Amino acid sequence: MKKRAVITGVHGWVPDYVLDNKELETMVDTNDEWITSRTGIKERRILKGENQGTSVIGTAAVKGLLEKTNTNPEDIDLIICATVTPDMLFPATANIIAHNVGAKNCYSFDISAACSGFLYALTMGSQFIETGAHKKVIIIGADKMSSIVNYQDRTTCIIFGDGGGAVLLEPTEEPLGVMDSMLHTDGSGADYLRIEAGGSKKPASIASVTAREHFVFQEGSTVFKFAVTNMAEVSAEIMKKNNLTADDIAWLVPHQANKRIIDATSKRMGIGSEKVMLNIEKYGNTTAGTLPLCLWDYESKLRKGDNLILAAFGGGFTWGAVYLKWGYDPKSV
Repeated sequence: MKKRAVITGVHGWVPDYVLDNKELETMVDTNDEWITSRTGIKERRILKGENQGTSVIGTAAVKGLLEKTNTNPEDIDLIICATVTPDMLFPATANIIAHNVGAKNCYSFDISAACSGFLYALTMGSQFIETGAHKKVIIIGADKMSSIVNYQDRTTCIIFGDGGGAVLLEPTEEPLGVMDSMLHTDGSGADYLRIEAGGSKKPASIASVTAREHFVFQEGSTVFKFAVTNMAEVSAEIMKKNNLTADDIAWLVPHQANKRIIDATSKRMGIGSEKVMLNIEKYGNTTAGTLPLCLWDYESKLRKGDNLILAAFGGGFTWGAVYLKWGYDPKSV
């Protein structure tokens, strides 16, 4: 019997500070109606304080995950953290999180695929389980987007928030877990969604800081068109590949970037709004954190064997979908 990687627990974490649309009205030329009608976002969480990086989010999520699944941190084999806002260029944020939670016997690394990062990491982590190499793998999706957002740019600052979550993957011989994945990239997307400076091509300088080139740049209309088309198409494609109809799907778990993109994806799949996980109104776009935060928010509504389609689109461009059979009933965690 083929081993599969099944999610046996999920936990999320968001900061306490709430930045709502009313407060944003005092910061940039915008208003609640404009933001809500175009994005579906009402508020987002912001991680405040000195020396508070993405590892704070990831550590809290993993500690909660270990506690609720009654897992000894020393039994963890591997931790993968999907993020575009690492604490520092190196060491990896995953290394810092592993140290913070006492996962002394694992190795760990980061993966950068923007908003699709959690899907990439989930697919990669599941393959370590399927080969028999590992028995307990933690996948984290977390970002402190407030650290790279220009709060003078109303086209981007309204979108992003801070937060993330983590899942535990373990082997199973039941027909559950990660069933299939379809992942894509298109490097031409760098022209439309990127951070210009801070890498090896354009290291930080007084000029780059003054020009505000260390913040997210987005050409909104182009990104929107790419996202609507590709996230919707890959979701429909993975359903077709696995002979799934809309009636077979219990939940669509979409990246929380924009309510209109989510609506387009569910429509393309033929899935009604009652089957769509949605929390964009309270968290905004937490980049790699949106998918695990959705699973965490909706955990009590999930049932063992439920068919889920996870879908995302991100900078790079990156996009993809994962077909997942949920691994447990709420009462078992």
